[in-house]
Amino acid sequence: MNDDDYRPPLVLLHGLTYDKRQWGPVRRELAAIDPDRQVLTLDLPGHGDSPRRASYRMVEVAEVVHARVTEAGLATPIVVGHSVGAVVATTYAARYPVRGVVNLDQILLPGPFGVAVRQAEPTLRGPEWRRVWDAQLASMGIESLPAEAREIVATATDPRPDLLLGYWGEILHGSDEGIAAERFRDLRSIAERKIPYRWVTSSEPPARYLAWLTEALPEVDVTVLPGSHFPHLAEPATIARLLATG
Repeated sequence: MNDDDYRPPLVLLHGLTYDKRQWGPVRRELAAIDPDRQVLTLDLPGHGDSPRRASYRMVEVAEVVHARVTEAGLATPIVVGHSVGAVVATTYAARYPVRGVVNLDQILLPGPFGVAVRQAEPTLRGPEWRRVWDAQLASMGIESLPAEAREIVATATDPRPDLLLGYWGEILHGSDEGIAAERFRDLRSIAERKIPYRWVTSSEPPARYLAWLTEALPEVDVTVLPGSHFPHLAEPATIARLLATG
């Protein structure tokens, strides 16, 4: 097989509190249109069958993912991440060999979300922590999803305060400026190595954020797919076609 025939494997990373079952509809579509493609779905640390950790720093999570990718014998995959999985995918791509990154509906800066998480920290550390997560779910457009997708969102998940506090730890313990600087460095590393990066967003990007993103990553490919925070569940065939062209 020559390089022109090489089809990079796909590594699919789910969002916070969920697990690899979220990728069922996309995998089904991929099996129909790209049946020979290698696809690896992983449970992020602390999720599904993956052991819990004392720390869920993004660099550490990316390291765990890389160990799993290496164990699977995959080289230079396209790393696909949904929500916080897209932060992991971006962190991963800045540090390990990849052929591309697909970010499904994740802005890489804390912004207003960071403000909300910091304000909610006392609640997250108490018995009413679930109220914080339920408020997040209410903003994700779940009601617009088809029935199978709503069932997956409801069942392929295990929200726990240790996960929320752990994966949101950089927001709780860091500054917006520090996070922005680290993300910028990661994106510049991706850009300098000419790694394709696609961002699928459920709404028109804020102009200020888009300017920051394109300064770091001038060749970013932005696709607006209006609707739910779960584009891979709302339109699995569309996402599968996008991945099949990678």
